Amino acid sequence: MKQVISALGVAAGTLVLCTACVGGSSGSGNAASTASGSHTTAGAGTGAAGTTAAPASATPANATGTVGGNSSAGGGNGTGSGGSGSSGVATCSARYLNGSVSGEQGTAGSIYVDIVFKNLNNKPCTMYGYPGVSFGAGTPVQQVGRPAARNSQVTPSPVTLQPGGHAYAVLQIGDAANWPQTTCRPAPTTYLQVYPPNTGNLLYIAFDSTACKGDVVTLHVEAVQAGTGS
Repeated sequence: MKQVISALGVAAGTLVLCTACVGGSSGSGNAASTASGSHTTAGAGTGAAGTTAAPASATPANATGTVGGNSSAGGGNGTGSGGSGSSGVATCSARYLNGSVSGEQGTAGSIYVDIVFKNLNNKPCTMYGYPGVSFGAGTPVQQVGRPAARNSQVTPSPVTLQPGGHAYAVLQIGDAANWPQTTCRPAPTTYLQVYPPNTGNLLYIAFDSTACKGDVVTLHVEAVQAGTGS
């Protein structure tokens, strides 16, 4: 099952995402992508894919997305957006991306979902590496728990998104019940906060789950690949 979230531009926010990490959350949907092969269980989460909704603090920039700024951390491989990759094609900017979640697949202790990016621009753009991902909740949306750690199962390689083209990254979401409540400190969440690789702005993707507010990592994310996943 695929839940699509529009991307709307906003002023720089205060959400902080550790780009050295990537992780997994929980939700409902269709089977997660199997394009990257088998996965290692890290823990599972509960919840359902959220419905389209923009944080109250967001201000419209286009009709298809919710975008937030970040004061100290960018996406998977660094900060800044709009630069050119090795091919001379500009790095994909969050402003011109739609983010959605689809392809849910469950295993013991965790689930996998595909974070799907769609290029809304009339020009091609490139992605390379890992997105930054964390749970979010509240109004305005605030980060909940540790950001995702990187799963190196997929070797990073440049992905070019033509106008209307897609890329995706597999996110593993560990079940908060895998840890003692005193360690996990479970808390409900309503968003995934996603930094596309090498960008300093994030996408809010509505997604109901349960995060750990304690010092445990429940999310693990793979590098982006071409296509829409499962």
